[in-house]
Amino acid sequence: MYKVNKPFSLLIAFWVVLLCFSFSELQISPRLQKKIDAAIYSTYGIETFQLKRIAIRSDLKDTIPLTLNGDSLFKIIQDTDLVGYLYLGEAPSMKRMFDYIVMFNPDLIIKKSKVLIYREDYGQQIGSQRWLKQFIGLSITDTPTYAENIDAISGATISASNMTKAVANVLKSVAILEEKKLLP
Repeated sequence: MYKVNKPFSLLIAFWVVLLCFSFSELQISPRLQKKIDAAIYSTYGIETFQLKRIAIRSDLKDTIPLTLNGDSLFKIIQDTDLVGYLYLGEAPSMKRMFDYIVMFNPDLIIKKSKVLIYREDYGQQIGSQRWLKQFIGLSITDTPTYAENIDAISGATISASNMTKAVANVLKSVAILEEKKLLP
């Protein structure tokens, strides 16, 4: 019989666990999921629905402006009907990141955008529907530009500019996916 080296076996166990988690899909936190569900209910007026992940081929990830992982682009399905699409992303504010969603109707026109979790003390004005409604009605052929066709916000310049860039990148990415017939 030989003696097992305890530190070595712990190191191997650590790497096995780390390797297993690296291949698992990212998960949306319950807090974020609750906010997404409420946004879908208030936007589409539906209580029961499914979010179906849209997988993006790895060869396309370099051509799309956004980082699309397993938990970022979804179809919103009620029964068997397509209600719309949802993109979940993060954008930088002054010092931290904030979570946002962009919801589309089946024709790929923005139905609503929403800041779900904002982690700064300043700049919360970007969460105001009064400001966010500027994105409603934009299609994948539109290009929102901060301080040009999207109003600037005093006191939230960084966050508002980055939200505008994020929505522009969502529109560009969805346009590429639509052009390649990858949106089911």
